[in-house]
Amino acid sequence: MRAKLTVGAAVIMFTAIATFFGATTGHAEKFDYREEFNSRVLRGFEIAPVPLNLDGLDPTLVGLGSYIVNAHGGCNDCHTAPSYTEGRNPFLGEKERINTAGYLAGGAAFGPFVSRNLTPRANGLPANLTWDQFREVLRKGTDFKNRHPEISPLLQVMPWPVYGKMSTLDLRAIYEFLRAIPSLPTPPAPAPMP
Repeated sequence: MRAKLTVGAAVIMFTAIATFFGATTGHAEKFDYREEFNSRVLRGFEIAPVPLNLDGLDPTLVGLGSYIVNAHGGCNDCHTAPSYTEGRNPFLGEKERINTAGYLAGGAAFGPFVSRNLTPRANGLPANLTWDQFREVLRKGTDFKNRHPEISPLLQVMPWPVYGKMSTLDLRAIYEFLRAIPSLPTPPAPAPMP
């Protein structure tokens, strides 16, 4: 009950502040949240670096998932190795081109850890995870492959504590987007670091 009152108080406070500032500037700007949501979905399709297979999928979720993965999440930076094609790395001042040949197929080394292949397998499951497993990975960090039991049963590099705070809708959109991207084989494991 107390949490509901706190949230309710925050909403009332936000509304009062927004009304005050709208009144003091001579106008209150009306914001169309549905239009903004739709623009994110459309932008997601515009920035998807690979062709998407929408057969049997919810296009709205796929577009939103692409927007989250490609404009917010930075998933490519860890789950594509290398992240950009040669000569097209924006961090080197070059015009950006994502490495579509390895897009989200994993293989980037982070000490003893290697990023996972997120692309769908033959069964259509991204990273071979059901929706419930995927949600658990992002909410709790569960490593269903248990690749490093001597260190922890949890994923160590994946920022699941951050992504786990996303709404269920956002997580489902990411999952749906990953179901729509091309399936790729996992690249060979990188050489161990000295």
